[in-house]
Amino acid sequence: MRKSWLIIRPRLLPISFRIERRVPTVLLVLVLVTLAAIVINVGQGEYPIPPLAVLKTIVGLPTANPDYAFIVNVLRLPRTLVAFGVGVGLAISGTILQGLTRNPLADPGIIGVNAGASLAAVSLIVLFPDVPLFALPLSAFAGALVVAIFIYLLAWDKGSSPIRLILVGVGIAAILGALTNLMVTLGEINSVSQALVWLAGSVYGRGWQHVGALFPWLAVFVPLSLALSMPLNTLSLGDDLARGLGARVEWQRGLLLLMSAAMAGAAVAVAGTIGFVGLMAPHLGRQLVGPNHEGLMPTAALMGGLIIVLADWLARVLFAPIELPCGAITAAVGAPYFLYLLVRNRKR
Repeated sequence: MRKSWLIIRPRLLPISFRIERRVPTVLLVLVLVTLAAIVINVGQGEYPIPPLAVLKTIVGLPTANPDYAFIVNVLRLPRTLVAFGVGVGLAISGTILQGLTRNPLADPGIIGVNAGASLAAVSLIVLFPDVPLFALPLSAFAGALVVAIFIYLLAWDKGSSPIRLILVGVGIAAILGALTNLMVTLGEINSVSQALVWLAGSVYGRGWQHVGALFPWLAVFVPLSLALSMPLNTLSLGDDLARGLGARVEWQRGLLLLMSAAMAGAAVAVAGTIGFVGLMAPHLGRQLVGPNHEGLMPTAALMGGLIIVLADWLARVLFAPIELPCGAITAAVGAPYFLYLLVRNRKR
């Protein structure tokens, strides 16, 4: 059956997008579900707040309890926005890596990109404890970019081998993890405590300053990633075919690798190492809208944001009043999902 497509051509930009007709409906449903999850997450806690009161507080309408404004706007809303933004960043990073390497198991955490960002950020926290918050995304981005390039070069042998990429990535991640532990061991107690909380992969205690550190990166790199979704479709076909279609393979690959490292680095900088989101979100997105990256990229981004918002909610309510890191929830779900994908793709 022939598919129906929508062509989107922004008037002020020299680009166009071709998406399936089901994509806008899927995106609308995901937006509504994500907004509902955000409202529910903001309302949950030791001091529960009804969803309607949460909405009134967010938009500035008066409520029955004046304490709601402080709880929602100061304590819970920025934390939830950070969770959503981190999910968006990790999901886009994973989508790009899977497309570039033609490897359905690629993920910024599994192949070591997150480990590079973690080492850079932990080194900054331990060695320079008074460094301003906005410097963390810069250092994490640099670490993620260097590791991504290094792994890709080591795994290259007349093409990108999925098995070789995974093996090299796991090895590099182990080395970087050992170096991160060394930094934690040698650091001062106050800096080490901060680094350990950060390494657990959590959005606990995140405030508006963390929103300000993360969202400028998303505002720049998310649109750029979406603009490069059509070249990513071409690169996913393989280098020879992409060159035959007129693609500037090396230039486009470099830009996309930069986007992936920037997204992963910014996410890791503010929330620590939250794993498997970049693996799960693209696969779930393909189930909804197919493999075309022009529709997959925004779908996976919303799916990633929704995953971490739900993980943060579960981390707070499963063993209340004890609060788990949301990274523990994503790992508990993502590790079995990774094994399932590994078995399903073992013959590819």
